[in-house]
Amino acid sequence: MQLPETLDGWLGLLEARHGQAIQLGLDRVRTVRDALNLPQTCPVFIIGGTNGKGSTCALLEAVLLAAGKRVGLYTSPHLLRYNERVRIDGRDASDAVLVDAFAEVERARGETPLTYFEHGTLAAWAAFSHAGLDAIILEVGLGGRLDAVNVFEPDCSIVTSVAMDHMDFLGDTREAIGFEKAGIFRPGKPAICSDPMPPQSLIDHAEAIGAKLQVSGRDFGFAGDQNQWAFWTAGGSRRGGLAYPALRGTNQLLNAAAVMAACEAVRDILPVPMQAIRQGFMLVELPGRFQVMPGRPAVVFDVAHNPQAAGVLNENLASMGFFPETWAVLGMLGDKDVAGVVRLLRDRVDHWLLATLPGPRGLPAARLAEILREVGVNGDIAEYPSPASAYEVAAGRAAEGDRIVVFGSFLTVADVMAARKSSQ
Repeated sequence: MQLPETLDGWLGLLEARHGQAIQLGLDRVRTVRDALNLPQTCPVFIIGGTNGKGSTCALLEAVLLAAGKRVGLYTSPHLLRYNERVRIDGRDASDAVLVDAFAEVERARGETPLTYFEHGTLAAWAAFSHAGLDAIILEVGLGGRLDAVNVFEPDCSIVTSVAMDHMDFLGDTREAIGFEKAGIFRPGKPAICSDPMPPQSLIDHAEAIGAKLQVSGRDFGFAGDQNQWAFWTAGGSRRGGLAYPALRGTNQLLNAAAVMAACEAVRDILPVPMQAIRQGFMLVELPGRFQVMPGRPAVVFDVAHNPQAAGVLNENLASMGFFPETWAVLGMLGDKDVAGVVRLLRDRVDHWLLATLPGPRGLPAARLAEILREVGVNGDIAEYPSPASAYEVAAGRAAEGDRIVVFGSFLTVADVMAARKSSQ
């Protein structure tokens, strides 16, 4: 077979090749990993959780870069370009690097079938293996125990939160989901949990395998006022006078404290000075997570797509100050708890602009409207064929003092971001 020579060619091939987008299990990935024969040569972090893992990845990457480390970061999904998923030294990987990595995996897999995500995960590992890195950060795609990144051996694992999402794959209770998330823990290795009330299943699994579990609020934590915050550990150490992370939102101290706990836990193999932690927190950036754009009316991007994330978004919107009217551009996938998300924000929004999302999982705007009416939202409801078209109406109708909130899915945020970029 003639291998694609462009990144678009590879992505098209992988999308067409495997009909099932999500197929949990490690056997296929492990087989191809072994065939690649690319040994692990630097410390690895695996980061999972229902919400907050993207922010935690960004914070950890920023801290390690500030410490002068060469860092590889693998995340998903992307917003505008696939290259965002594979970052080397703080920059998106080039098309050429990704094309070579996809081809390397293709040659190694033989007859072993791989999903789009599995092939991409192994390609990221291949790209990192040739980059001479000091540390690698791998973000779990879904769950943890059976996610493709879990074929690699973490020196430190972080579970950010455990909430109800992806129940068709992970189970319909927090206990079941917590067990899946805890699957990234390893015997004798640091296991950080930034959820202050984790399911007992997560604690029990960590203890059963002998992981060095640290739970936020029990083994480490934070305290702060309006100007600064401090990190503490149960062992009695304290780091005070910390500036708030550049990522906006009331939940970011949970993520930042987990990163500090992780850095403490691996200091013998990957020392990070306190100044790098301070600098990294101040410089970190992450598109689409309570991202407030400059200009008027205010525009907020947030990929919140489950009730826990919607609750955080509601708190963050409440802390923004007064806006006469709030316009919501909402598009969601059909396997999400739409009613649960909307219920948490129904009193915060004056105008609902509902967008149809593409693909078999995308909800039509008409079905979204039905759910909103069942929930009993305040404000008027209108339907649009895409997030970009809904945003165009909101931008045209909102007054200068209003705000527009774009949320509900990565696809929703990405479509509006792309439209704004093309109009600049």
